[in-house]
Formats: sequence, C-alpha cells, structure tokens
Amino acid sequence: QVQLVESGGRLVQAGGSLNLSCAASGRTFSIYATGWFRQAPGKEREFVAVISWRGGSTYYADSVKGRFSISSDNAKNMVYLQMNSLKPEDTAVYYCAAGRSPASYSRRPDVYDYWGQGTQVTVSS
Repeated sequence: QVQLVESGGRLVQAGGSLNLSCAASGRTFSIYATGWFRQAPGKEREFVAVISWRGGSTYYADSVKGRFSISSDNAKNMVYLQMNSLKPEDTAVYYCAAGRSPASYSRRPDVYDYWGQGTQVTVSS
C-alpha cells in the first residue's frame, strides 16, 4: 500500500502562486507515476499533470501548461505542484494520485491505484 498526503492549499488572489506538496509513504518503490488532479464543485475530476516517479517525464493539461510545474524528490518521497498565475477557474480540491504500472502515466483517473484526501485551493478574483 501507498499513502498520500497533500498539503499547501489555501486562499490566494488571482495572479498569485501556490506550491502544493504530496508526501508519499509505504511501498513507494512500487510507484511508477504520480499525478495531480482537481475537482471543482459540481464538476468531474480533472487531470492536471503527471510525472514518472524515476524518469522525471512530465505531461500537463492544456489548461495549466506554462503556468503549473510538477516535480518530485524521490529521496524524500515527495511530489510538488508549483502553480503560478492562478486564475479563479483554478479553484478546486487538488488530489495527488499514484499508480503502480506504466499505464498510470496517464490523464485517466481510473488507472491510478492510490489517492490522497485532497487539499482546497481557492483563487479569488
């Protein structure tokens, strides 16, 4: 099993920045990729970004490309999401997810095996 705990979400003004953290514990050696997703009220869970756990390859949703950056520190079992130029439409609960297979390097939430509890990001206009 892998446990994921997100942190760093808060209220921020439009144009501001936030850095979300995801701490992984347990059988982290089994992780192939970790992703960030978000879910706004009344909307489906939406892919944000993914990073391969060892290779560092990244992939972003078009809506955040150029504004958000995903990174990882394997020695600390941490994954980060640096969010710049935030917009009100970025308001959502942000979730960290991890998958064990190469298929988890994906924008599809159903291929991930483990999920955190989420952290709230609110961007005011």
